[in-house]
Amino acid sequence: MHESRMGITVRQKGGYQAYLPKSLPPDPPVHFDDELHHLLSEADRALARLDGMTTVLPNADLFVAMYVKKEALLSSQIEGTQASLQGVLEFEADMVPADDINEVKEVINYIRAMDDGLKRTSHELFSIGILQEIHRTLLKGTRGGRKEPGKIRTVQNWIGPPGSDLHSATFVPPPPEKVPELLEDLESFIVADDRIPPLIKIGLVHAQFETIHPFIDGNGRMGRLFITFYLCQKGILARPLLYLSIYLKQHREEYYNHLQEIRVEGDWESWLKFFLRGIIEVSKEALANAKEIISLKERLVDTLVKNNIGGLNAVRLLDLLFTKPVVTVADISSALGISHQPAYDLVNQFEKLEILREITGKKRYKKYLFADYLRIIERGTGQ
Repeated sequence: MHESRMGITVRQKGGYQAYLPKSLPPDPPVHFDDELHHLLSEADRALARLDGMTTVLPNADLFVAMYVKKEALLSSQIEGTQASLQGVLEFEADMVPADDINEVKEVINYIRAMDDGLKRTSHELFSIGILQEIHRTLLKGTRGGRKEPGKIRTVQNWIGPPGSDLHSATFVPPPPEKVPELLEDLESFIVADDRIPPLIKIGLVHAQFETIHPFIDGNGRMGRLFITFYLCQKGILARPLLYLSIYLKQHREEYYNHLQEIRVEGDWESWLKFFLRGIIEVSKEALANAKEIISLKERLVDTLVKNNIGGLNAVRLLDLLFTKPVVTVADISSALGISHQPAYDLVNQFEKLEILREITGKKRYKKYLFADYLRIIERGTGQ
């Protein structure tokens, strides 16, 4: 136990206790034992290998776009959203998804918040103002839209099981009047020119942000977005390929326990080791998935050649499917610059080879799914 690192609980007028964290960096500093040194080194190597994989992908930007959708879905699922990746793709293809449309919109907003945040942080230092703008994008037009999107909270919030209140909550974040000061302090730490390794620093920042809990809603998603923004801004990742939410979803109870141990025991080291293990695990999984996608494309090109299907247009359609896994004949006609009938014939051939599967059940305006690709991307997103 590091008592000097522990925050304090302050009794409030309502009789409950709210928590005030100590400033970053921890004092005494993080202790780098052999295990933490090893994990940090391994995490750096895993991220470097993952980042390098984008140079050999069929279309790196479009591959990344699918992984952003996956991260958006997983991060939203941690907060209870029940949407699926296929539902998100159907929504983007102007279909009415089987999923609750309001929950799909929460995932879509996360994607927009990711895109907006990456653009802003690519040329600006982090600021509370950027934080608020991204939060506004995240919640606008969703169920959280009634909970003051983009505004730092002015009321007390709490974390606990359904039915809990301020007196029975698992954790009560800082009182609202302290939040602006705590955020300014966090901002100063983020932009400070120090020698803290970037992966350690963002691990510290994420935990501190979740403790401050500066918004009425969306704090978990914002904290996970932070990780991607920081890694990309620091040049550790050229593209947002790390979907850490799958690890946090799979180890949700351990994740929350580590955050609580920081608050009540000052144990930053155990949290950082957990965080780095997640980066290693997810990086390796994403790398394996990228290799599997490359193999899938090579196998399907061979299948087209062996079946003497479509020539150049068939290969171009295959490229399109890695871009847009839900398509119509009209989409194919427009993207490939061919008339309706050749596009229709290609679709029929792809259906016979089970590359495409019709998903609407309609006689007209049919839509088709590139199921093999979706199966690779959606792993881990089941509820």
